[in-house]
Amino acid sequence: MTAPTIETIYFSRMESPIGKLLVAASEQGLRYVYFKNDGPLPQKKDEVWIESAEKVRPYEDQLQAYFRGELRDFTCKLDLVGTEFQKQCWNALLRIPYGATCSYGDIARQIGRPQAFRAVGMANHDNPIPIIVPCHRVLGANGTLTGYGGGLGTKEKLLRLEGASFRLPRSQAQSEDHAANNIRSTQATFEY
Repeated sequence: MTAPTIETIYFSRMESPIGKLLVAASEQGLRYVYFKNDGPLPQKKDEVWIESAEKVRPYEDQLQAYFRGELRDFTCKLDLVGTEFQKQCWNALLRIPYGATCSYGDIARQIGRPQAFRAVGMANHDNPIPIIVPCHRVLGANGTLTGYGGGLGTKEKLLRLEGASFRLPRSQAQSEDHAANNIRSTQATFEY
């Protein structure tokens, strides 16, 4: 019986405009980007994680350039690990241009599974490399923001950075309208 192969994953934590990110890569390319990860490392049983800012720096540099608005297309190597269906979905995400959006149904049709929009949503949920594999560019069928691993606020920030068009969910849009109306009525109170 052969011993299981242990894979080395290099990682680093970086600050970003959307909070702290944990960035991790194998020798084959970027493997993970995790949001707000201060806790224990999410290593699997066949992985050993080694902190190495040097090994992860090229990926962090591209992410920082993206956040500064200087990079629209990531060129770093990716090491996507998932089911065949997930990889089809993630590769479809990689074809969504910067600043553009599509729906889960659009992705399902692209991969030849037009009824699988819910499964596409689950594949997006399991995307191990958000931002670079841009699941934030996928909206509900009516163009509204829908679930995102980093939270809807993060999804909104990323889409605004890219200049993408989207609609806020009804409850969020109503609370923003309510806040704007409160500001207007407060301002009207102080007018003489």
